[in-house]
Amino acid sequence: MPRRTTPSPGAAKVGARIRDLRLERGLSLQQVAEAGQLSKGHLSSIEHGLAAITIETLERIARGLDLLAMDLCTFPEDDERARIADLVRRGPKKELPKLRRELAARGAGKS
Repeated sequence: MPRRTTPSPGAAKVGARIRDLRLERGLSLQQVAEAGQLSKGHLSSIEHGLAAITIETLERIARGLDLLAMDLCTFPEDDERARIADLVRRGPKKELPKLRRELAARGAGKS
């Protein structure tokens, strides 16, 4: 996909989220790029909102960060559900089954 010269708002937001998550994990551009099978330059362009990316690229970056692709598109500052998802992401993975059972018992799983 072509590189932009001006970031699009949506791409810039996703790119900033990727950068924040990368820094939170203490990883370099090179480390995430290698783990996600991307070039360092392409990942940098993504973080700056200058590269249009595919779902496959999003998934590769998520793998490089050891996250789910949805974590890259979840903006805790925008929505209560996103804040909750971010808390779950930060919590211990061994607690997830218990949390799921508790939420299901409270009816959160019902439509």
